[in-house]
Amino acid sequence: MEGFLRYRDLPGFCRVKDINEPKLHILKSETRQTTRAQAAIANTFEDLEGPIVSQIRKHIPRLFTIGPSHAHLKSRHAEKKAENSILSGSFWAEDRSRLDWLNAQPPKSVIYVSFGSITVVSREQLLEFWHGLVNSGQRFLWVMRPDSIVGEDGKNQIPLELEEGTKARGYMVGWAPQEEVLNHEAVGGFLTHSGWNSTLESIVAGVPMICWPYFADQMINSRFVSEVWKIGLDMKDTCDRKIIEKVVRELMEEREKEFLERAENMAKLARKAVSEGGSSYCNLDALIDYIKTKII
Repeated sequence: MEGFLRYRDLPGFCRVKDINEPKLHILKSETRQTTRAQAAIANTFEDLEGPIVSQIRKHIPRLFTIGPSHAHLKSRHAEKKAENSILSGSFWAEDRSRLDWLNAQPPKSVIYVSFGSITVVSREQLLEFWHGLVNSGQRFLWVMRPDSIVGEDGKNQIPLELEEGTKARGYMVGWAPQEEVLNHEAVGGFLTHSGWNSTLESIVAGVPMICWPYFADQMINSRFVSEVWKIGLDMKDTCDRKIIEKVVRELMEEREKEFLERAENMAKLARKAVSEGGSSYCNLDALIDYIKTKII
C-alpha cells in the first residue's frame, strides 16, 4: 500500500509523534498474536482486495475470504429458497416513511447521507454539511441519529434557507434500513463515514461514495474507495460547505456516468463472488470443511 497511502490515510494510532506511545505498542503486541491463529476469516472478496489478501496469506496461509457477508447470506438463502427476512442489526428504530419520498424521486437522483451508528458531529460541522447539500441543488436523504450532534446549544436555530432547501429537495430521518435505501433505484450516491459494513453495502448496491471517515479503518477505506477502486471521492480532513457542494455535484452530475459505471462493475464482481462457484462461495464451503476436520 506504500504507493497510495499517505500519512493522513492511516488510523490515528499509527499517526503518533512518539514511537513509545502506549496505544501503538498495545496494538502492535495484540496484532502480532494473529499469526498464531490456525486460520482467519475476512469479510471481503478476492476481486476487491486480492493484492492485500495475498500479503496476509504469507503470514496466515489459511485465510478464508467469504464476503460481502450480507450479500453471501442472501445468496445462500436464495439458493435454498429459504426465508430471507432476518432481524435487523440496527441500534435504532428504522423510519420507513422515507420509502414514499424515495419512490417519488427520479432514478439515481438522490444522495443518501449517513455517518453510521457511532460517528458524532459538532453543530458547526452539521451546518457545513447542511449548507453544502442544499447549495449543491441535489436531492438528499439524510439519516440524523438522535445522539449524533455534540454541543447542541441553539440547535433549533436553523437558518431559513436550510429549512426551505430541505423542504424542497431533502428528507431527514432518525434512522433508516440502509441496505434497502442503497438498493433503491432513486439513490445515486452515498455520503458515508466509510465504515467497512457501509462500504461493502454500497459496493454490492453499485452506489458511488463520498467518504468522510471518522476513525480507525475508515481512514484507509476512504482512500481505497477513491484511489484504488475509483468508485468515489475521499473528503477526509475537511468539513467546508463549498467543498461539500463541489464534491456532491462532481459525484452526482459532472462525473456521474463514470462513477456509476465503475461502481456497477464492482457490484457485479461482488455478486459473482458470493454466487455458486464464486471465490467467497467456495471459500465458505472450504472453511466449513476445515472446521469439520478440527471437530472430528
